[in-house]
Amino acid sequence: MRIIETRGLTKIYGGTNGNGNTVHALRGIDLDVERGEMVALIGPSGSGKSTLMAILGCLETPTGGRYALDGRQVEKLAGPELAAIRNEKIGFVFQQYNLLPKATILRNVELPMLYAGVPRKERRQRAQELLERVGIPDKAGALPGALSGGQRQRVAIARALANRPALLLADEPTGALDSKTGQEVLALFQELHAQGNTVLLVTHDPAIAALAERRVELHDGLLAVRESREAAA
Repeated sequence: MRIIETRGLTKIYGGTNGNGNTVHALRGIDLDVERGEMVALIGPSGSGKSTLMAILGCLETPTGGRYALDGRQVEKLAGPELAAIRNEKIGFVFQQYNLLPKATILRNVELPMLYAGVPRKERRQRAQELLERVGIPDKAGALPGALSGGQRQRVAIARALANRPALLLADEPTGALDSKTGQEVLALFQELHAQGNTVLLVTHDPAIAALAERRVELHDGLLAVRESREAAA
């Protein structure tokens, strides 16, 4: 089953660029991502990568075209409906972690489940299981400031998995990490993919993109390359 299906997706910003022209960030994107795939979305600055990520993550709506997320058309949703879809269907992992600094690690992981109305006992148990899954069960009572960057990113991944999302969307997940820690986090994403999770990695780094099953490359708001890792090799 397709988790992501877009047809003719466009995004036009009403602002202007330096030449006074309308900004066409996306120019007709047809993209399919199957359940269980690990796909890398790669492109240089200004390619439309961030705009496409925001639309796929239901953080923005497209100007035109269609977008189905896990079988549901979402391109025309807005406000509370779009927020509900985000919380139910998408787990986000950001470069800067976005953890609550005064909440314990366990509480940070519980937060999406709290918004989803999961009972306290169940969300506490699920959060602890997720911390075990990402390899830091002993950090449940710590605050984010007491953890290393790699550990904080593991917390962010656990939080992203809290509501058992259809799609795990990672935006430059190793950008704030040193090389060794970044490799450990990427290995964790590969483990999650091997366990059946659908992962979309947004990156500018070809070495990171090469770890995915498939690479989708954007240039000037258009899909430029689609290739499997085997084809690239």
